[in-house]
Amino acid sequence: MSFVPYAFASLPLKRLAALLMPLLLAACVSTRQEPFEAAHAPGVSPEYLAMYGEQPDETYPLPATDISEVDPKFLRQEVSYPTRERPGTIVVDTDNRFLYLVRENGRAIRYGIGVGKQGMSWRGRATVGRKATWPRWTPTPAMIARDPQKNGPWAGGMQAGLDNPLGARALYLYQGDRDTMYRIHGTSEPWSIGQSVSSGCIRMFNQDIIDLHSRVPTGTTVVVLNRGTLLKPAPGEEFDEFTSDTM
Repeated sequence: MSFVPYAFASLPLKRLAALLMPLLLAACVSTRQEPFEAAHAPGVSPEYLAMYGEQPDETYPLPATDISEVDPKFLRQEVSYPTRERPGTIVVDTDNRFLYLVRENGRAIRYGIGVGKQGMSWRGRATVGRKATWPRWTPTPAMIARDPQKNGPWAGGMQAGLDNPLGARALYLYQGDRDTMYRIHGTSEPWSIGQSVSSGCIRMFNQDIIDLHSRVPTGTTVVVLNRGTLLKPAPGEEFDEFTSDTM
């Protein structure tokens, strides 16, 4: 049996429905306005949901990144980071899968990274010689020869976009006038952040590389720490996954 409050009991059915309809509609609207991300990322703070949310004003509208299963330590945050490096310096810690942007007073912005084979093959100091927004990517001749079916169609370059392996932004490291072939870039595989992966240099969440790109100018000093033995290519192997690309 349905329950009707006493105050409405004497009203005609049509009038009762008219009075209750706004309340029913308000309840529906309230439900629909629940954030989409919150329903799919329980336990993730609203701050991070916003930080890694969609960016519709990008050249290629960027969808929200699912961070529900990402270790929180790999999400962007300001941390204590005592160092002799000057504020504004980028420090890449390949062993621990972090990139630091040094700030004043022993602080830094820390980002999670994924490190590919090429990322484990070099260490040293360099500068950001070039910056690119939504860069193109071109496979090298060696890559095309190894896998012509996969890489051959992109011999003239892969158009920028959400599927491009360089992601939304790229920083190109130089020593003087020499391109080190070392890249810090976005990724179309956000699950790889915090991981050691089979290819590429230093990859970041697209939202994070956009943030870093906006904070550092060309000429920024970059220090790449690699405390272990540098990875060397096996016989016949080349670490050339992301080394040939154009603006």
